[in-house]
Amino acid sequence: MNAKQKREAYRQTQQRIEALIAGELDEIAVMATVAAELRHAFAHFHWVGFYRVVQPGLLKVGPYQGGHGCLTIPFDRGVCGRCAREKTTQVVGDVTQVSYHIACSSATCSEIVVPILDAGGEVRAVLDIDSDMPGIFDATDQEALERLAKVLVTLYPVEDRLC
Repeated sequence: MNAKQKREAYRQTQQRIEALIAGELDEIAVMATVAAELRHAFAHFHWVGFYRVVQPGLLKVGPYQGGHGCLTIPFDRGVCGRCAREKTTQVVGDVTQVSYHIACSSATCSEIVVPILDAGGEVRAVLDIDSDMPGIFDATDQEALERLAKVLVTLYPVEDRLC
């Protein structure tokens, strides 16, 4: 898939997601819908899911598509933890080259993790996407997934902050 095709696939996927979640306020239902749509839109995504902030400094696996994920990830461990801690997207082309990567699946070669922030800029979850293909994620993926993450901000008003 070239960059133009990838951008178009993301555009269509985001349109479907926005139509499906319109008016939905339940974060689990929204996350489940997003994970399903992304997983089925891109054949090279072998795991798509969310890790939710359940207490300060701790992520728990939330709705996902694919094999089993790690159940709990502290902010001080792994690519997902770093994403949550730094509030920045993490793109890893080769997970074997990252000393802090947590191997939840031996099939994962590359991953991208995008923070989901509330309206006040605090991390509420991270969107984690793994691929069994090395170096598959690029700026097109990052831009599209960060754009999608901004749609999810509406689920989290500042006054509803967990931590």
